[in-house]
Formats: sequence, structure tokens, C-alpha cells
Amino acid sequence: MPRTLPQLIDGQWQTSQARELIEVTDPATQEVIALAPKATAEEIEAAVASAQKAFLAWREVPVSERARLMLRYQHLLKEHHDELAEILAAETGKTFADAKGDVWRGIEVAEHAANIASLMMGETVENVAREIDTASWIQPLGVCVGITPFNFPAMIPLWMFPLAIACGNTFILKPSEQDPMTPNRLAELFLEAGAPAGVLQVLHGGREQVDALLVHPQVRAVSFVGSVTVGQHVYRTGTQHLKRVQAFAGAKNHMVIMPDAPKDQVLSNLLGASCGAAGQRCMAISVAVFVGESKQWIDELAKQMAALRPGHWQDSGAAYGPLISPQARQRVLRLIEQGKAEGAECLLDGSQCTVEGYPNGNWVGPTLFRGVTTKMGLYREEIFGPVLVCMQVDTLEEAIALVNASPYGNGTSLFTRSGGAARHFQHAVEVGQVGINVPIPVPLPFFSFTGWKGSFYGDLHAYGKQAVRFYTETKTVTSRWFDDTPLGEGPNMTIQLK
Repeated sequence: MPRTLPQLIDGQWQTSQARELIEVTDPATQEVIALAPKATAEEIEAAVASAQKAFLAWREVPVSERARLMLRYQHLLKEHHDELAEILAAETGKTFADAKGDVWRGIEVAEHAANIASLMMGETVENVAREIDTASWIQPLGVCVGITPFNFPAMIPLWMFPLAIACGNTFILKPSEQDPMTPNRLAELFLEAGAPAGVLQVLHGGREQVDALLVHPQVRAVSFVGSVTVGQHVYRTGTQHLKRVQAFAGAKNHMVIMPDAPKDQVLSNLLGASCGAAGQRCMAISVAVFVGESKQWIDELAKQMAALRPGHWQDSGAAYGPLISPQARQRVLRLIEQGKAEGAECLLDGSQCTVEGYPNGNWVGPTLFRGVTTKMGLYREEIFGPVLVCMQVDTLEEAIALVNASPYGNGTSLFTRSGGAARHFQHAVEVGQVGINVPIPVPLPFFSFTGWKGSFYGDLHAYGKQAVRFYTETKTVTSRWFDDTPLGEGPNMTIQLK
């Protein structure tokens, strides 16, 4: 009999009184490995009340002590790194290598939170008027809520609660009901690091529990990562109840390939960026835009992609694991069939994929389309599976126009040897995170994670960001240059490359 997961309320792990339980299944076998409760109204109220009470004391704790808590926490996370990755792999289906990466990217944020003292410094000006001085202070908000998705059950919770708590807030985490075991273990280690009772609460459930937190009068701020539909709901509901909300939503990320780019590196990066984690990343590359003669590489891409093999997380040779649920698999299969029906050329079809020994797994093999247009559902919808669509244009300007016409703006990348092309692309493209010869430009935590357009809804000054961000947008560019990169070309070149 699978165990029912406890909830963390007021510093204690408590068995829920909920009558409804959610089955947590192994995506490779459909075996029920745990049960997650749907928190009751009384449990939600108790968690919020505990967080509010704890905030009044926690905000007075010196910032250096809060930083030392994070130092202890990141040390424990590193000690338990592989254990966390095993729990994560078992409930998400990710390969062990991918699961370890998920945990490590979260650890980097906990490390960053240990530097919180310097991040919370205010500003001061003497004599702003005669004999008048002005100082600004960064102060915590109060009770904050985090609503996290299934695809990164370690990294995304760790994006949220360490920084919020280090700033002097208290936090209620509502993790995805599809893989809640990893967040529970993260919270256990946080208590072991010495977190005071009430500073972090963990509640489980679905939409009803989320809505109760969104409208609660003592919740001051909400952070969300997930789908567009849910992100819009979280943003509308939270802001309607006068809360600060930041909601990162869906994406349709394009990788633009110039004909001067090194073919082998382009194809290798495309394979990992499109099929890694079974394509279940908000930063996955789902559209490859081949410029000019680079379109000749598509057939070679299909051959290399066909060699990718999904499998169980304990299979060291597997390129990626199953999708999170049968429903997720059916959605991807629907889009594959729709693409065929709409006239796209399916060069590689993974819809009949099977894995020996795991007949009930949510498997989808690597899938590649050519001849896709912007009117096709395969292009318009976020696929969230190991499916890559190829498009062809003649010029870089056409590629930029294609990317900018997309309603999403999470991430994009350009592969080229030209500094001029790179400078023009990163300046002209209307996307928040840009990679130059980097396929998935996820920044380290001391940079902003900045989705644009339909990929982000929210309060841009959450957690002490400067007010100027109300009127401008931050673009984060991550670049890498190949050893044999020539000097840049064209009028936009401003940096001599070595």
C-alpha cells in the first residue's frame, strides 16, 4: 500500500484529514508510488496563520543569520544530491543524469540566497533638497505562495522559497500533485538546516487548494510556473485580490541556424534541446529555423535523432524518459497526428514507441517534421514532448520576423560564426532569454529569468526589483564562441571576437 504524503504545517509533518487523495504514479510503469492529499480548508487556514505568525518574528532575524541558514541548507542539499535525484527520477521518469541536473540547478539558487545581505541593500542620497536626506529600504512582504509544475520538482521550488525566505518572508509551497515527493524531501532538509517552525509550509492538492491560497487575505505574493491557461488564471485571480503575482507560462522556443554555423555542433545541440527531458521543458527547442543552405542538414538531423532511445531512469543508455502521464502522452500523439493531417512531412514518427520491459510507460519516440507552416496546430501549440518541427527561410531577417510573430517569448537561440549576425539577432529579437551558440539559454540565478509576451504575466518588482522594470523589459543573453570563430561581419559588429 503506497504511503500518504504528510504536509508541513507549523513546523510539523502532519497527516492530512483530507478525504480525497491523488495517486502519484511512476510514469514508466503506472504503479502508484505515493498518495498526495488534497489539503482541507482547515489545513490551509492553519498553514497561512502559522506563516503569518512566523513572519512577524522572522522578519526581525538579522539578514546575516538568514544567510547562514541558506549556507547550511545548500550544504545539506549537496550531501543529499544523489538521493534527491533518485526520488525525482522515480516520480518524473527523468534519466538519472537529467534528474541530477534538476537538483543541481536548484542548489545554485540556494547558494545565491546565501548572498542575500548584499542583494537587500537599499539606496541613499544626501541633500536631495537643502538639509534633507532620503534613503530607501528593501523590506519583506509577508506570506508568499509558490505554485510549482511537474517538470522540475527540485529546481523550481528552489527558485522560490530560499530567496523569498532569505529576504525575510515566510513561504507556503504548493507543489505539483504529479510529483510531490521531491518537494517534501526538500522541505525535510530545510528543517534539518535549522529553519524555524512556520517559515516554510508545504500543502498538497489541486486547483481548489490553489484558489484558496490565491484569494486568502493574508497571502501577499504569489509565484507560479506552468502552462499558459493556468498562468493566466493565477495572475488574474491573484491580482484581482490585490496580490503581487509573477507567473511564468508556456513557450514556443525557436533555434535559428545560419549556414555558417558548425553543422556537427548544431545537430548535437538540437538533439538535446528538443528531446532532453522528453521535451518537457519550458525552455525546450521545439522549432528549428534553418536559414538558407543550412536546410540541407535536416536529413542528417533525422538520422541522428532516430538513434535516440528513450528508457527507464535506471537505464544509463537512455536518452530520455517517459512523459509524465498518459494524458500528456495522448496530447502529444494528438498533435503528431494533427501535423500529418495538416500536410507537414513527418520524417521521424515516434508515436508507436515501445520500451522493452515497460509496456505501460508513457513513451513517445523522437519525432521530426519538415514543411511546417505557422498556421498548423503543430506550430501554434506548445507540444511539451520530444517533437521538433523544422522551418526554412532565406534570410536572418525572415527568421527574426518569424520568432517575433510568435505570441510566446521565453527563449530563443542563434547558431552562427558571425559576430554581426549575433549582435543584430540579440538586439532585434523580441524574446526574454537569448542564446548565441547556446541552445537553452537558462541563466544562472544571479541573472533574471525573463520571459516576454505570452510567456510571462506578472509583477515585475516582486522580491525587490527596481521600479524601472515597470517601463522596460530585461533581456538576458548567454553566448559562447567557437575556437575558430572569425572576426565579425557587417555593420552591427561592435566587439572583436578572439
